[in-house]
Amino acid sequence: MALEIPKMSYNGVIKEIPLGKEANPVIVGGETSYPFYLFEGEMPHPPKIAMEVYDAPPEEWAQAALEPFADVINDPAAWAQKCVSSYGAEMVALQLASTDPNAQDNSGEHAVEVTKKVAAAIDVPLIVLGSNNLEKDTEVLKMVAEACAEERLILGPVTEGNYKALGAASLAYHHTIAAGTPIDINQAKQLNILLGNLGVPDERIMVDPTVASLGYGLEYCYSVMERDRMAALTQEDERLQFPIVCNLAKEVWKTKEAKLTEQEAPLLGDPLKRGVLLEAMTALLLLLAGGDILIMRHPDAVQLVRGFMDDLMAN
Repeated sequence: MALEIPKMSYNGVIKEIPLGKEANPVIVGGETSYPFYLFEGEMPHPPKIAMEVYDAPPEEWAQAALEPFADVINDPAAWAQKCVSSYGAEMVALQLASTDPNAQDNSGEHAVEVTKKVAAAIDVPLIVLGSNNLEKDTEVLKMVAEACAEERLILGPVTEGNYKALGAASLAYHHTIAAGTPIDINQAKQLNILLGNLGVPDERIMVDPTVASLGYGLEYCYSVMERDRMAALTQEDERLQFPIVCNLAKEVWKTKEAKLTEQEAPLLGDPLKRGVLLEAMTALLLLLAGGDILIMRHPDAVQLVRGFMDDLMAN
């Protein structure tokens, strides 16, 4: 008598979202089962890896993270090109960190100039992320949305505090929104409802649940993402059936374990391997929780995660 493996039935499906320019879109979403449960459903569009680029030379980065980009760190457009051509990035995430009023406080005009140069340098979808300062992000991302109307960007984080302004900009200039909430499934659903009520079409909404690094609250993030997928797929909650974007690299590489040198912490071993493994393990767990887009930093971590994905998709 053959062993019959029990299978779960899913009634929901994750929405398919086209990203990037109409001539060369990248599709995310479309899952009909839990992540990589290919024996129960389909993942027609495997998760994508975006590599991050900063709008100004980053400060306080670990040396291990700086080395792969040492020749392009002062040129965001060249940096983006290297991520795509040398490291196989399927998207680029431009971090407008220098616009933070608590950092360099660079202007919206600076952000527009950098965004235009990066967009012109690549042919993959471009994610543009603010500095997590509500007032400045609203100002800057509105300017970027208007000035780059032909680029079909992904803008974030769009929060409950600025969704009206940035939702309107998304509608007017045909950009996609990364709806950001602080690790809370109810707030994520509410923001998606608000964006829908504003008129933002479902095919232009993604969820940014806020993530953490391995060892710094990742288990809580995993739980929230897991509940999101359960509600979307088994409870048919239409306001949670959106692809998930995970902005993980900056969370991993700001931890003390990723920054400590071998002299400062000899028992932790090679700092390069340590940082790469921290990023790769964090990314892998977020994939298993339901991440559709991973924003990563180190090429070696990207290679490791891509190998994991290939193995998971093959089984």
